[in-house]
Amino acid sequence: MTLSPDTVTTEGEVACEHVEAHAIAPAVAETVTTALKALADPLRLRMLSYVASSATGEACVCDLATLTEVSQPTVSHHLKLLREAGILTSERRGTWVWYRVAPGYRRAVSTLLETFAPATLTAPTGGPLAGPEDADGALDRMADELASRHPDLDRSVVVGTVRESYAALARSAHVSGHLLNLAERFAKQRLTDLSRRSSSGVPQILFLCVANAGRSQLAAALVQHYAGDRVIVRSAGSTPADRIHHGVEPQLADLGVPAGDAFPKPLTDDAVRAADVVITMGCGDVCPVLPGKRYEDWVVGDPALASPAGVTAIRVELDTRVRALLADLLPDLDLPVR
Repeated sequence: MTLSPDTVTTEGEVACEHVEAHAIAPAVAETVTTALKALADPLRLRMLSYVASSATGEACVCDLATLTEVSQPTVSHHLKLLREAGILTSERRGTWVWYRVAPGYRRAVSTLLETFAPATLTAPTGGPLAGPEDADGALDRMADELASRHPDLDRSVVVGTVRESYAALARSAHVSGHLLNLAERFAKQRLTDLSRRSSSGVPQILFLCVANAGRSQLAAALVQHYAGDRVIVRSAGSTPADRIHHGVEPQLADLGVPAGDAFPKPLTDDAVRAADVVITMGCGDVCPVLPGKRYEDWVVGDPALASPAGVTAIRVELDTRVRALLADLLPDLDLPVR
């Protein structure tokens, strides 16, 4: 076929087309930039997090004004920018204006506050994780030992659980030197859940949040603190972080959790199946809904982005909720008076 001069395509044009195919469209980039500019202010981010984590899903401008020492007109100006960017919606009721996260932005705001923002607070750790050639022998020995402890489970199930646990933690573990130890603890927990019989008489609670680095860890520690071995408690994350949030570590220590004992873990089907009660905090849409389970969604702030006083307030709120849950599950449990 003969090409006319107008149809000749140079290598440079082909390369440009290839690059263009992998970049977002200019109009889309403009829209995203507008939203990011609206978010690129510490006060606006704090106000957005307040609205997003509100139990009712909305907040009054009078409440938002207490987050800062600036004047209320300044607060209204920041809220106007978020509204004009389409991130917030507003409704006037009498004297006050109430704000909500726009429906189309709810998932994006959740990702921003639950995943992206905490990740920016942790410096990259670097360093390669132990590869399969280093871990194979240790994982085989681990599987042999755990198989002997769970004769009710097929050995292939034990081996698969051990290797899946190692691989899942390898994607997010903060300290690679402890990876095998963490994988063994995670595998033991999962195998115990797989072997659990509902007739044991001991209720099992699963706390689930996004990163499993703050709220769910605190809630699990509070249950352990109050109920001890009268309850089996687990925690997990839909997108686990690489380590426990720094601000949460002192709170866990205060509840008697040894340093390094708590670590973020991914959500697994066996954890949900073994649970009698599943408590979600900001990630209920990723949790499998199984018959016979009790599900609750707790709207609680994220300690990853909170001040020390904010983390303490979150612990107090979780404490109130945990005590109510335990009073319902174990009516004879002697809970200390606060």
